Amino acid sequence: MKFNKRWSVGLLSVVALISLSACTEDQTKPASTSNEAAEEMDHSTMNHSSSGEVPVTLKKAENPKFPIGSTAIITDGHMEGMKGAEATIVGAYTTTAYVISYEPTSGGKRIEKHKWVIHEELIDPQEAPLAPGTEVKTDAIHMEGMENATVLIDEAVQTTVYMVDYTSTTSGEAVTNHKWVTEEELSPK
Repeated sequence: MKFNKRWSVGLLSVVALISLSACTEDQTKPASTSNEAAEEMDHSTMNHSSSGEVPVTLKKAENPKFPIGSTAIITDGHMEGMKGAEATIVGAYTTTAYVISYEPTSGGKRIEKHKWVIHEELIDPQEAPLAPGTEVKTDAIHMEGMENATVLIDEAVQTTVYMVDYTSTTSGEAVTNHKWVTEEELSPK
């Protein structure tokens, strides 16, 4: 009888653990907007910091809303630890930014609605802006498997993009030369 009681308690514990672990599975629903979709993306392979190098054809913004050296608050959390972080502006450029989807060249799950790749990071693109549904290759290296991937343009935004330094609000990690944040994703401090 003692054995059966232990066995029952053990079985009940295993069933409870399985039930609880099922509750923690990713139950992401399709998002209704690109902002929501971006917030649900897995950026675990994203290079949060960069060398700060930019394409030679990228034009510096003449009168950016957030000048180099100024600070702003990041209002869009398309990456964990970004939303609400204080950003220092490192670079400001006038370009077309794209939301893209693609199959990583390194294999793995398709990346949906990644923010942002800029026009100058595309390989032999047509004139900007590219229409949604256009397929083109990129030489961006923001995420593992992105370089030389064929990407699908989901959305195009003509804007000022910023390279920023910030400290993650979740990990406390210092992020330097992060590419890219659009002007619409920043607010005055």
